Amino acid sequence: MKNVLLLTDFSDNAWNAIFAALKMHEHITCNFYLLNTYEPSFANILGDKSKERLGVIYESLAKNSSIELDKILQYLEVNHTNKNHSFEKLSLSDDIVHAVNEICKEKDIDLIVMGTKGATGAKEIFMGSNTVELIKKVNHCPIFAVPSKHDFKDMDTILFPTEFTRPYTKYELKPLIELATVWNSEILICYVAQEFTLLGEQITNKEVLTKRLGKVAHSFHNVELQGTVADSISSFAKETMADIIVMINYEHTFIEKLTREAVVKKVGFHSKIPLLVLPQ
Repeated sequence: MKNVLLLTDFSDNAWNAIFAALKMHEHITCNFYLLNTYEPSFANILGDKSKERLGVIYESLAKNSSIELDKILQYLEVNHTNKNHSFEKLSLSDDIVHAVNEICKEKDIDLIVMGTKGATGAKEIFMGSNTVELIKKVNHCPIFAVPSKHDFKDMDTILFPTEFTRPYTKYELKPLIELATVWNSEILICYVAQEFTLLGEQITNKEVLTKRLGKVAHSFHNVELQGTVADSISSFAKETMADIIVMINYEHTFIEKLTREAVVKKVGFHSKIPLLVLPQ
C-alpha cells in the first residue's frame, strides 16, 4: 500500500497533476490524500473589525475548500473506477510547507504530487513558488512536480542526471528503481560536464550505482555542458524524448558549486516534462 499526497488549489494545473498521479499509479494499490490549504490575505483582514472579519474570512475559506474537495471526490467516484485506489480529503488552514510536513509524518506519505505553472516570461512561477519551497523544506519525501501542459501517457524513459560525487544508498534510489520496475522503463544516467574523465571516487560511485540498479535497464551518457547545467539537462531530455527527470536533492551539490546555479530549481522551472525530486 502506497500513501500519496495530492496538493490542489483547484486550478487546471492541479487537476493535471492529479490525473498524472492516477495514471502513474494505475497498477499500484494507493491511498490518495487530497490536500487543500488556505490562508486569508492580510489585505482582507485590516481595519477596525479585523478580528470579526478574520473569523468570517476563515469560515468562508474553510467552506469553499471543503466544497471544492468534495467536487473532486465526486468526480473521481464517477470517472475513476480503479479498485486499487482510495481517496480522502484534507482541508487545512495552514502554511503549505508546515501542513505538508505534518501530514507526511501523520499519514506516512510516500510521495507528494503537485502541479507547476512553469516559467511565464521573465517571471518564473512554481504555483506561487510553493514547489520550490517544498523542494527546499520538505527533505524527507519524494516530490513529483508536473508541468501544467504535460499529458502523462507512459514512462518508457527516465532521465537521471548525476555527477557521481556521492555514493548512492538503497533508500535514495528505491523510488527510482520501483518506478522503473513498474513501468519497465530504461534509466538514462547522464553526466553533464565539459570534460568526462572521472576521478577515483567518481568511478567507485558509478560502480555502486550500477550495482544498486541491478537488472533495471540503464545506460550511461556523457552530456556536454552547453550554457547552464539545467539547460543541458533539459536539452538532453528533449533529445531523448524522456518521460520524466529524476534528481536527488543533495544540498550544495558539486554541480551547483561549479555553476553557481540551483540545478533542481532551474530544471524544474524550465522542464516541460515531470520532475521527480528524491530526498537525500
